[in-house]
Order: sequence, then C-alpha cells, then structure tokens
Amino acid sequence: MTSDDFKSKTMRDQPDQKPNGKKAKGLHFLSSQWWCPTAVTLGILCLGLLVILIILTMQLLQVSDLLKQQQANLTNQEIILEGQISAQQQAEQASQESERELKETIETLTQKLDENSKKQMELHQQTLNLQEALRKAANFSGPCPQDWLWHEENCYLFSSGPFNWEKSQENCLSLDAQMLKINSTDDLV
Repeated sequence: MTSDDFKSKTMRDQPDQKPNGKKAKGLHFLSSQWWCPTAVTLGILCLGLLVILIILTMQLLQVSDLLKQQQANLTNQEIILEGQISAQQQAEQASQESERELKETIETLTQKLDENSKKQMELHQQTLNLQEALRKAANFSGPCPQDWLWHEENCYLFSSGPFNWEKSQENCLSLDAQMLKINSTDDLV
C-alpha cells in the first residue's frame, strides 16, 4: 500500500473532506443518526407554525369582519342620531314658533282684556251714575222740601204718625202747610 492508496482510502472513508485537507461542503449530516428525528421535528414545527399562521389569519379576518360590522353599526347609529338631532332641532324650532305665537296671542288677549276691562269700568260707572240719577229721580220732590212729594204743581207730605184731626192741623200749620182737601176723585190718583 502506497501513500497514495492510503490517501484515497482515507478520502473515501471521510467523504466530508477535500483532498487538500479542508472539509467538503455538502450533505455530511445525512450520515448522522440524528438527522431524521431532527428533520421530522422541524417539519412538525413548520406544520404547527403554518397551522397557527392559518388560524391567526382566520381570526384576523373574523376580527376585521367584526370591526367592519361595528363600523357599519356605528355609521348607522350616527345616521340615526343625526336624524334624531335634526328632528329635535325641528321640534325645538316648532316649539319656539308656537311659543312666539302664544306670546303674541297672550299680548293680544291682554290688550283686549284691558280694553274690555276699561269698557266694563266705564259701563259700571255709567250704571252707578244712572242708579244715582234714578234714586234722585225717585226722591225728586220738585220745588218741594225734602221728603215731600210733588204732584200736579202741589207738594204733599204723608205723615206716618197717628194724629187726630186737630193734631194734624197743628202739624200742618207748623210746617207752613195746610191739610189736603179732596174735591174730586182725580185728586186721589
């Protein structure tokens, strides 16, 4: 055996080395006893990571769909709220308009009530004046003294006391009057 044979045999036994003494690049790990379990473990890990990635992607899509639904719901709620605010503003405007109209109506009614009150006061005063005039007219004795009655150009006094003829005559003389003389039935009326 020569040294060349020895070198070539050694090279065959050690395929991971080059003839210049450096290690050869390549699949030297395939000759190891741990490469198969390591490869299986790495494959399982990759499959697990792939499954996790798929699950996370599905969850991300579900969350994205939920966010889109919530965004749509929020948009609908904003539209509803804007409608409610608009309706409330319109109701407030209508209420303010009604309030303004009511104030105008109250002012008009107050003015009419004041006018009617003044007219009523005037009518009441006129009524009082008429009552006073009627009372005076009822007690009017013409040119006669107070409590005497005027009738056909004569004054008459009706006494309420129980006097006899003589006492009545004296009473008339003290009042500078005379007793009634009835000459006809016309005097009785």
